[in-house]
Amino acid sequence: MEKLLIKRKQSYAYSFKRRFSASKFLLLMIIPAIVYYAVFCYAPMYGVLIAFTKYSPKKGIMGSVTDNWIGFENFKFIFNYPSFWTAFKNTLIIGSLKIIISFTSAILVALLINELRMRFFKKGVQIIVTFPHFLSWVVVASLFRLTLSETGGISYLVQQLGGQPLKFLSDGKLFLSLLFSSDVWKEAGWSSIIYIATMAGISTDLYEAANIDGASRIQKIWHVTLPGIRPTAILLLIMSVGGVLSAGFDQIYNLTGSLNNAVVLDSVQIIDVLIYQGTFGGGGLTMGQTTAIGLFKSLVGFVLVITTDRIAKLCGERGII
Repeated sequence: MEKLLIKRKQSYAYSFKRRFSASKFLLLMIIPAIVYYAVFCYAPMYGVLIAFTKYSPKKGIMGSVTDNWIGFENFKFIFNYPSFWTAFKNTLIIGSLKIIISFTSAILVALLINELRMRFFKKGVQIIVTFPHFLSWVVVASLFRLTLSETGGISYLVQQLGGQPLKFLSDGKLFLSLLFSSDVWKEAGWSSIIYIATMAGISTDLYEAANIDGASRIQKIWHVTLPGIRPTAILLLIMSVGGVLSAGFDQIYNLTGSLNNAVVLDSVQIIDVLIYQGTFGGGGLTMGQTTAIGLFKSLVGFVLVITTDRIAKLCGERGII
């Protein structure tokens, strides 16, 4: 029996050594990513201890933990903070609508590109729709603000046609539509890349069978393409749910002109805006209180990801956990 166990251990060790030797160059390529996440994502996580302290910059994090530990007092404060639940509601609404709109628009863009038959034209369209992703929100917001302001090109065209100028930057509802449309314009093409790659892996035999059955293009999309990308779509949806409470601070910050547009700020005051205003805008929030808000946001995102994953598995999908 002992000899058998020794042989098994030796075979496992030999098998591991052989696999490691065969994949050593791939493992070397992973090292920069591991170092990046270790240094910039996992190492700073001890900073969440600030949420349970009355933080003092002079004492640092560990000094504040030792001398100024206050438990859950920061959480009690933020839950009673007047603007917190308004910001939480706005974040949940904006984040959810962004996920729904971005999710469906990415699939739609992928389907439209996939239906193009001229390879050169298809590649050109794909480059055009993915290019905005590489522009920063500073550039994108400047373009939209110049175009959609009351003295911009769109308002001028509407006035020439006898209408009233559209106040995208001074009307809460119109500003929300600008928020969603600019996000789609910037990210839909980039998000569609994964779906296009998945569509390329769908067996052509399925499309040939659909052609024999006399299926139209719409029917092939509905019965072949969409079921083929469903596992990928579910996976990306689960992953995106974790960021529902982020809701795009950099986008809002730039479109509102560094949060100086008080007219629409009530409609887009998300949690990250509250943290920024509380820390740098005279809101009176301490470092411990803003850290508590950030930790609460992360915990809610974690719960949403787990819940969405469980729902997906109950519906017969694979999930991510």
